[in-house]
Amino acid sequence: MSVDDFSLAAIDEFIGKELGVSDWLTVSQEMINAFADCTGDHQWIHVDVERARRESPFGSTIAHGYLTLSLLPAMHASIGVIPTGVQAALNYGADKLRFINPVKAGARIRDRATLIAVERKGPGRTLMTTRHTVEIEGEEKPALVADTLGMLLG
Repeated sequence: MSVDDFSLAAIDEFIGKELGVSDWLTVSQEMINAFADCTGDHQWIHVDVERARRESPFGSTIAHGYLTLSLLPAMHASIGVIPTGVQAALNYGADKLRFINPVKAGARIRDRATLIAVERKGPGRTLMTTRHTVEIEGEEKPALVADTLGMLLG
């Protein structure tokens, strides 16, 4: 069965299967600065380019871990993580989240999504657990691995 057949009616057949790999997304310093402004997290390792070059063990500013996590929906658009037949999909939380490797400003990332569980929660409600591995171009270790929960309505 191809990912093109990914539908709410056939969702159980995709448990344990990779749903797809997103397009690459560049994490720019401008994105990092905007996230810092939104969250109030202006720690120098994120926003002070010169100091980070001098003092950071990474030699560059790095994205906030939660910025990288928050980019999952942008990456989903190129995968088609939401099965057909769903009227709405709501964020329901995360079972596990690990920030493994920092994302340097200017790096490109992509998401590799695998369906790991499906649970019926009542009429018209299905809880979907998806493992996201956010890869960094040219890096051996991923930026993060997260098992996210989505409540599918439909």
